[in-house]
Amino acid sequence: MSLQGKTLFITGASRGIGLAIALRAARDGANIAIAAKTATPHPKLEGTIHSAAEAVEQAGGHALPLAVDVRDEEAVKAAIDKTVATFGSLDIVVNNASAVSRTPVAETDMKRFDLMQQINTRGTFMVSKYAIAHLKKASNPHILMNSPPLDMQTKWFAGSTAYSIAKFGMSLVALGLAGELRRDGIAVNALWPRATIATAAIKNLLGGEQVMRMSRTPEIMADAAYAIFHKPAKTFTGHFLIDDTFLAGEGVTDFEKYRAMPGQPLAGTFFVPDAPPAPPGVRIEFSRWE
Repeated sequence: MSLQGKTLFITGASRGIGLAIALRAARDGANIAIAAKTATPHPKLEGTIHSAAEAVEQAGGHALPLAVDVRDEEAVKAAIDKTVATFGSLDIVVNNASAVSRTPVAETDMKRFDLMQQINTRGTFMVSKYAIAHLKKASNPHILMNSPPLDMQTKWFAGSTAYSIAKFGMSLVALGLAGELRRDGIAVNALWPRATIATAAIKNLLGGEQVMRMSRTPEIMADAAYAIFHKPAKTFTGHFLIDDTFLAGEGVTDFEKYRAMPGQPLAGTFFVPDAPPAPPGVRIEFSRWE
């Protein structure tokens, strides 16, 4: 298993899950287009496209930092074209960029509503759209969404309707594209974490330091994504995967290594359906999302 020579276009790759996926692929010597909005240091957010590029190079990969707002159609098209011009191909697209604000309808600012729909659903749709022609030329092309299984229940919407529409919108793009691109041999799948992941979104918006300590590291999502990219694209498509269940099926048995802080209980994330069950020995001790 190796991604050496493969080219990945990853949105939101300046930090968190996107960066972890980039670094996992970089260890194989992959080419990584870091498509993210943060080009200069942010007072509340660690990482820029340039610091991520440096980390990718240090890990053994080849980096192309691209300042991209996924709401901007021309910027997206130009970034994908520059990726192909730089590396000669496009093999994998990871739609990771997201905006989050979990508020009830009456308390949701319409600018925030629009932002989430434009980045999450529309951005995923648009990045995928402009990547298709290039992916058709790849030997084992994949599109992966950082989005949840389509489990339509009131509990996932009440209290966060705008955000839930936006995240499920990403999964609806995956559902449609999996069908549209099956004959072209382009795999389209979605991946979602069972436990919260220690990222800036959790720290700043969804739980603070307490939930950060009760989270898993982004490396669990990176390892799952890495395994997905090695699946045969012609047959492994249209799946909505939970990180630990998928990895367990790939032979992983040690999930303790992914805890952000050993000994702390795990906090469950939202949108995780009752099935498939957690792997043996994995227990979500705390849930604040239902």
